[in-house]
Amino acid sequence: MTYKELYESGVNQLKEHCKEAVLDARLLLEYICHTNRNDLLAHGDREVSEVECKQYEAFIRRRASGEPLQYITGEQDFMGLTFKTHESTLIPRQDTECLVEEAMMHLHDGMRILDMCSGSGCILLSLLKYSNDCVGVGAELQPEAVALARENAEKLGLEATFIESDLFSQVEGKFDLIVSNPPYIESEVIETLEREVREHEPMSALDGGADGLDFYRRISEEAKAYLSRGGMIFYEIGYNQAKDVSDILRQNGYIDIVVKKDLAGLDRVVYATYLED
Repeated sequence: MTYKELYESGVNQLKEHCKEAVLDARLLLEYICHTNRNDLLAHGDREVSEVECKQYEAFIRRRASGEPLQYITGEQDFMGLTFKTHESTLIPRQDTECLVEEAMMHLHDGMRILDMCSGSGCILLSLLKYSNDCVGVGAELQPEAVALARENAEKLGLEATFIESDLFSQVEGKFDLIVSNPPYIESEVIETLEREVREHEPMSALDGGADGLDFYRRISEEAKAYLSRGGMIFYEIGYNQAKDVSDILRQNGYIDIVVKKDLAGLDRVVYATYLED
């Protein structure tokens, strides 16, 4: 079978199951054949090996069943870096790049950074990659996610400490910046999410309690004991949570609270400063 024929077969199998059937079929083929988007036009008539055909067909079946592309390939690009992915963690998303970019605006060389609910490690490792001499700690409840974050650090050649911790239970020391993309979906909303999110991404990284704010309350309260004087906390938030998260921060004594929008014009990041009593 030729490269183009295999691609078209993939598109036909996916079009009833995926919104991005054309894109997903191409990306899966490029991943298996180690090609790029130009090969479809320039070398579409080349023969594909039987091994590649079988692997592609298996990947297409997985994608048609609702499994996210990033879990099939085991990788996702984020902040110009490629991260390993696994069903134990959320897939790194472009929306979260907004959180990293805002934190970077306030990040200075040599700072200590804590990534709370660190997942794949993409937030912390991106901050370390684009700074100098910073010290990074990632705290994460799920041991599989901790292992994956350590793999990503090794793959990127970055030094970071990832610990298994129920929020701050195993965290020690003070930090200049705390960043967090905590679970923030309302419990009753989980069942309305797209199938590939609802059935494949970890529930523990999605469910933020009845009103979606449970983790913002806990982290905002507990973080005060771990922030250096004048330290800052940065949150990713849901599009409709800016006021509630800002109020939680204000009630906990944080000042200079700022809300930032993402590229779609939706509220995406809230950050604030804490001054010790």
